[in-house]
Amino acid sequence: MGDNVVVSNMELERLLSMKGGKGEASYANNSQAQAIHAKSMLHFLKEALDGVELHDPNIPFVVVDLGCSCGSNTINVMDVMVKHIMKRYEALGCNPPEFSAFFTDLPSNDFNTLFQLLPPMANYGDSMEECLAANNHRCYFAAGVPGSFYRRLFPARSVDVFHSAFSLHWLSQVPESVEDKRSSAYNKGRVFIHGANEITTNAYKKQFQTDLAGFLNSRSIEMKSKGTMFLVCLGRTSVDPTDQGGAGLLFGTHFQDAWDDLVQEGLISNEKRDDFNIPVYAPSLQDFKEVVEADGSFSINKLEVFKGGSPLVVNQPDDASEVGRALANSCRSVSGVLVDAHIGDKLSEELFLRVEKRGTNHGKELLEKLQFFHIVASLSFVQ
Repeated sequence: MGDNVVVSNMELERLLSMKGGKGEASYANNSQAQAIHAKSMLHFLKEALDGVELHDPNIPFVVVDLGCSCGSNTINVMDVMVKHIMKRYEALGCNPPEFSAFFTDLPSNDFNTLFQLLPPMANYGDSMEECLAANNHRCYFAAGVPGSFYRRLFPARSVDVFHSAFSLHWLSQVPESVEDKRSSAYNKGRVFIHGANEITTNAYKKQFQTDLAGFLNSRSIEMKSKGTMFLVCLGRTSVDPTDQGGAGLLFGTHFQDAWDDLVQEGLISNEKRDDFNIPVYAPSLQDFKEVVEADGSFSINKLEVFKGGSPLVVNQPDDASEVGRALANSCRSVSGVLVDAHIGDKLSEELFLRVEKRGTNHGKELLEKLQFFHIVASLSFVQ
C-alpha cells in the first residue's frame, strides 16, 4: 500500500492481524513470551474448566478460542482444555463426548499457517486413555471462524467454553475523536496513548468498555447454560489510564521515538505520524469489572491482575543487540501489518530498524523495566 494511505476504522478490522508466516518477525516466532505467560496461568484455566457443567456425552462439547492468531499457543491451550474436560468425564466413569474446537480471529489472520501447525487427528475410535496419552495428536475436530469477536460468531446456546488470551486489549477501532484534528482528544505527536492527555485516554477507555460490552453481549447469546469463559488481556496496575504500564513501554517509548526519527529525518511528515495510533488499551481491574457487572450475564469467579513478565525472550540477556532485535520483532509481530499499511513496506523497514537500534542502546533497562501485567477473568454464564 502507498505512502499516502491512512488506515480508517472501517479498514482496521479487515487489516488487523498478527504478522503471519514463519519469518523472523512473524507472530509464530515471536510469541514465546505469551506461551510462558499462558503456562503460568494454566492452574487458573483449569479451575475455570472445573466449573463447566458436563452434559450428555452424545452431544458434542464445543470449545472456542477467540483471537487465536497463527502460532502454536492456541493449539497448546486447546489441547489442555479438551484433555482437562476429558479427564473430568473419566473421573465420573463416563465416556467423553466428541469435541469441536473453533479457532477464531479476524479475516486477515493467517489461518493457513495455523492449520499447518495443527497436529493430526487421533484415530477415530481411540479409547479415552489413548487420546489422553497422545501428545502428538489432537482429540478434537477443528475449524476456523473468521470475524470480530465484538459481534456474534456462533449460533445461540451452542458453546460450552470460551477462551481468549492476549486479545481483548485490541480495540475494534481507534476512537474517532482521537483522530479528529478538531477534537481536544486528538492524539497529536503520539502514536499511542501512554503519556497522552486525560481526554485522549478517556476516549480510549470508553472505546474499550464499549467493545467489551459488545463482546459480553455476544457471548451471552452464544453460550450454553452454565458455560464458562476464561479471559486474559493486558492490564495495568495504575488507576491512571495515561500510564499504560508494559504496553506503554512497548509502544510509547522506543517505538514512539522511532516514528519521531522518521519525522526528523524528513522521511514522513508530522501529520503522517499523527494519523497513526495503536488501537490498544490496557484496562485497570475497575475498568473491566464495571463492564462485566453492568452486563449482568456473567458471575465473576475470578478477576485479578497477574504479573506476566517480560514480552522479550532472549537467549543472551547481556547481548544488547539481541535485546534490540527482540524488541523490534516483538513490536513488528503485533503492529507490523498496520505500520506497513500506513507508511508502506519500505518505510516500515526503516522504522523497525530504528526501534532495534534504540532497543540495543537500552538493552539492560528494557529487560529490567519492560514487564507486562494481565487481567485474568473467569466468568460463568448465568441465565
